[in-house]
Amino acid sequence: MGVLDDVVKTYDLRGLVGSQLTNEMMVALGSAFARFVSSEKVIIGHDMRPSSPEFAEAFGQGVNNFGKGVVMLGLCSTDQTYFASGSLSLPAVMFTASHNPASYNGIKFSNSGATGISYDTGLSKIKQIAKEYMQSPLPNLDRNFENYDSLLDYANYLKSMVKIPSNSIRVVVDAANGMGGHTVPAVLSDLEIDEMYFDLDGTFPNHEANPLEPKNLVDLQDRVLETRADIGIAFDGDADRCFIVDEKAQPVSPSAVASIVAKREVERVGGRPYVLHNLLTSRYFAEHLQALGAITVKTKVGHSLIKDEMRRTNAVFGGEHSAHYYFRDFWGADNGMLAAMHVLAELAETGKKMSELAADLNPYFLSGEINSTVVDVEQTTQAVISAFPEADVEWLDGVTLSFDDDDWWWLNLRPSNTEPLLRLNVEARNDDRMQAIRDKALSIIRGELGNN
Repeated sequence: MGVLDDVVKTYDLRGLVGSQLTNEMMVALGSAFARFVSSEKVIIGHDMRPSSPEFAEAFGQGVNNFGKGVVMLGLCSTDQTYFASGSLSLPAVMFTASHNPASYNGIKFSNSGATGISYDTGLSKIKQIAKEYMQSPLPNLDRNFENYDSLLDYANYLKSMVKIPSNSIRVVVDAANGMGGHTVPAVLSDLEIDEMYFDLDGTFPNHEANPLEPKNLVDLQDRVLETRADIGIAFDGDADRCFIVDEKAQPVSPSAVASIVAKREVERVGGRPYVLHNLLTSRYFAEHLQALGAITVKTKVGHSLIKDEMRRTNAVFGGEHSAHYYFRDFWGADNGMLAAMHVLAELAETGKKMSELAADLNPYFLSGEINSTVVDVEQTTQAVISAFPEADVEWLDGVTLSFDDDDWWWLNLRPSNTEPLLRLNVEARNDDRMQAIRDKALSIIRGELGNN
């Protein structure tokens, strides 16, 4: 196996700068991507990591070497590349490693119209072509770049989609030195924002740009309490995901955020639109949206899969419990900023506190995702299934066990694509049942089979 085999993942490319990712590889990937897509130009954007501008330039040289032009966005969020790809009908790449530490970088690939490219729909082919060009590089041609600063167009497009009443909401935003520090001042320019870590710095001097880790929310939570803010918003490194903290500094479940945004989108379009949710989203999401007249569809985890399903069903919205939120009117792509705008608008329009909005939409009990290293993924999965003979079994992205009565519960167990890990998620109507199911499953996963 070569280095490309190690860094090309299911939905993107990601690896360590220097030891895995090099300028030579980026030139080869640029030529390969130019050969793979049909358009005569390729959009390139990048985040604030120290290696990103150089990698973007090398990738663009590879595109030029294949005889195609480059539209260079420069510094931008991942959402901005989707905007440019959708509005210009051109394929795009974004250099970012999202929430990963500073030693990493990567590429997210889109075809024209912000259509996702996964391993099965193109990344495997791009990888094979790039291997050819790593062995036999194309000769360098003259630089053929044009620059497009898309920030103002992007901000105006989002503002046309969501109107936030101009009242006195007190908002704290933690950009984690990531691309939120670039986009928030333009998009939320009509609000007074208490800015935390807005300086663009890909070494992440304050904390990692991964709001999924509770330790990375502590500074935001402290500021919300200190300033008596109404809401706190945290973005990851490339600002395509947003996480919400209420006025009590408590994290709001992404399922509740998805419910708020989906409700607003369903009410905006009317009728019986499709709404997607992945299988880890709270059961209440589907119940809530069905009560509003929407048709809900459960999907696998993964942004390329959800983007494909968005197009197939013409769904108005899609939500993942990992805090990715997808919008039909944003070319089916995910947009953390747009989700945050919907939450802010709902907060302003209803006059409720953020904790009240969250409580209304989060009545059940979720365990959160629990990862365990196992010796034998298949054997461990079968052992868990056998331990719950009363449950219905559904194979969709791992296995989901569910038991429906007045004290219902479900659990999902799915393997990692890259490591000997099993990921456990449990939800139940009451907390005692959730903890009992969670602990029983974990005792099997970590104990009875001698796993780590």
